[in-house]
Amino acid sequence: MAVITQPFADAIAEAEKIITDAPHVRGEADLVEGYDYLAGSIQACLHLARAYQRDHPFFVQSTGPYTKMGLDNPDALYFHAYIRPDAEYVVTGTRGTTRDLSFQVLAGDYTPVEVPDSLTAFDDRALDVAADGSFEVRFGPDAAKAGRGYVVLPENAAMLVVREVYGDWREQRGTLRIHRADTLGTAPAPLDRDTVAKRYGVAGKLLLGRLRTFLAFPEWFYLNLPVNTMTEPRRTPGGLATQFSSAGHYELSDDQALIVTVPRSEAPYQGIQLGSMWYVSLDYVNHQTSLTADQARVDPDGRIRFVVSERDPGVANWLERLGHERGYVQIRWQRLDRDLTSADGPDVEVVDVDELPARLPFHDSARVTADEWSERIARRQTEFATRMLG
Repeated sequence: MAVITQPFADAIAEAEKIITDAPHVRGEADLVEGYDYLAGSIQACLHLARAYQRDHPFFVQSTGPYTKMGLDNPDALYFHAYIRPDAEYVVTGTRGTTRDLSFQVLAGDYTPVEVPDSLTAFDDRALDVAADGSFEVRFGPDAAKAGRGYVVLPENAAMLVVREVYGDWREQRGTLRIHRADTLGTAPAPLDRDTVAKRYGVAGKLLLGRLRTFLAFPEWFYLNLPVNTMTEPRRTPGGLATQFSSAGHYELSDDQALIVTVPRSEAPYQGIQLGSMWYVSLDYVNHQTSLTADQARVDPDGRIRFVVSERDPGVANWLERLGHERGYVQIRWQRLDRDLTSADGPDVEVVDVDELPARLPFHDSARVTADEWSERIARRQTEFATRMLG
């Protein structure tokens, strides 16, 4: 009798080789981090393969703190559901107090050679949200119904992605559900051996595609940039219509710091984060490796000065690089009403850590004590836990 799990087992073995052969691996620490990334990817891909229910869909968490991929935003909750372009789907929910709730229809998925086309993208400002926060939006093929509350699905629509983004981690998330209009009240066909076997095969393909894609992704958008620089704000490739981002990669010694200076934006959401060479976020729960504009300390001149370094500089806006001599840094702005320009973007400079008191114009007001730093981390831990359970 054929071993149903064999295709997935073979994919795991091949995936381990992708990890060990990754071009950025320089030592044991890189490998250990890679194996942990692999574990989260295995968990995610099994889950995603089982969630491929286009006739009886449900929202699944696309990426999370333990199933990371694609330089995940520490301030976002990501959900998606698989859809058919010839069926009608009803999405209902309640709007929380978060800064942004956005919807995006994609054609296919990310692959090692291309970013999926974003067929349509909008935020909840395009919805009719009732006084109690409830809303309904339909996605379907009927062009005659197009209008507020009905989104026409293009012929190659394959996935509906929803993002809920926090400016303050104490904000309350909303609720979200999806059903296909003509299958509500029915049940999917019972499982059979062929269906289960197919899921293991799909999970294996998802795993290999996921790893290869997001090792290639930085080559397209990051590593061709000069080191220790960041781009001016630009629309995020494959991203949201109302999102701009500034990207870069750093390489620093333990005695160096990267100062990233950016104006405090009027955008409802503005955030910065660090990522590893595996193209995933660093530990943002137990360390300060990301900050929103709300979480950061803004200088009297209206600018925010972040310090990326290994050594503790003793300032509130320190972004811990956690032993990563190389990595990625990204700033995002969301729910924008206008295009951003270079004037809205960051200035970047590399200095010695010991020079920071002289190089930060408001250094005295930026300082924190060890106890204050501990309080900042404790707040992150408790707010994160509440956010994930809310």
